[in-house]
Amino acid sequence: MEATGTDEVEKIKSKFMSAWHNMKYSWVLKTKTYFSRSSPVFLLGKCYHFKSDGMYITLTSFHFDQINTEISGNVEEFRKDFISRIWLTYREEFPQIKGSALTTDCGWGCTLRTGQMLLAQGLMLHFLGRAWIWPDALDFENSDSESWTTHTVKKLTASFEASLTAEREPKILSNHHKGTLKRNCGDREMRNEVYHRKIISWFGDSPLAAFGLHKLIEYGKKSGKTAGDWYGPAVVAHILRKAVEEARDPELQGVTVYVAQDCTVYSSDVVDRQCSFMDSEKADTKAVIILVPVRLGGERTNMDYLEFVKGILSLEYCVGIIGGKPKQSYYFAGFQDDSLIYMDPHYCQSFVDVSIKDFPLE
Repeated sequence: MEATGTDEVEKIKSKFMSAWHNMKYSWVLKTKTYFSRSSPVFLLGKCYHFKSDGMYITLTSFHFDQINTEISGNVEEFRKDFISRIWLTYREEFPQIKGSALTTDCGWGCTLRTGQMLLAQGLMLHFLGRAWIWPDALDFENSDSESWTTHTVKKLTASFEASLTAEREPKILSNHHKGTLKRNCGDREMRNEVYHRKIISWFGDSPLAAFGLHKLIEYGKKSGKTAGDWYGPAVVAHILRKAVEEARDPELQGVTVYVAQDCTVYSSDVVDRQCSFMDSEKADTKAVIILVPVRLGGERTNMDYLEFVKGILSLEYCVGIIGGKPKQSYYFAGFQDDSLIYMDPHYCQSFVDVSIKDFPLE
């Protein structure tokens, strides 16, 4: 009985900590994002138009089902495209990081997370192509229009009674998602589904995942970084290069990363990088991800670089930009006018075991 009581206390403590992390790290998230109807929107090289009468449409952050369906233009295509990007955030309750007592990256892992999103987009381009859209992108059952932080606190309160009577159960896929791989689709669709899951599994929060947090921290030790430290974008670029070099999955043998030195890309070095690891007979399986660490200003971003940044995000094969402000990194994926579109890693979510068959993609 005493052990059972201790377990219950630990569960309640864990839930309180989860709510605290979400309030601390994502309370500042805006609940709405505003897009102009008269200006094009660029997302990783693709252009969308939301033309309609009036000045603005409102997109509710993370809950794109709230968009007014009467609006003309290709809003639906933008929604599908944005939701199809891989969003990686702070996590908690994952396996303990070697050499530390940490089971969460809250407060220090945001640049590693944005680096993961950058690499994930590169891998999606390579294996799936820029035109690929996740077939289940609009199938979320998000009817709650409140911010995720508020929703999390409400769930915390409602779960106390359940936590005292039953063990927490793993996430169970709905019948729709269970049948994802059983859809009557062609070989290409099935292949894409397999690669989508495989790419996400490479970023799982476990010691064995090729690009998971545990592996990235191991590679960061050579740069003097340990778990709990804050990582800068330049350091993360080199960590990603090392992680791709050391990846053992046969599917990744044709992928390599080139990190520019002194903000300069030498084409001969890129070609050498491409040819150094791979069999020349498999030219169509090769890919080089080019990363250019650069600081766009001193204390603040120099706005003279804005047009250049927008130009980069307009490129078809752009994998995005990571950075932001000191100790707060974001993944920038697009823009409209002079406003950038980004994905925020500063939201704490629970660990998902990607080793389980049909793990939830949501």
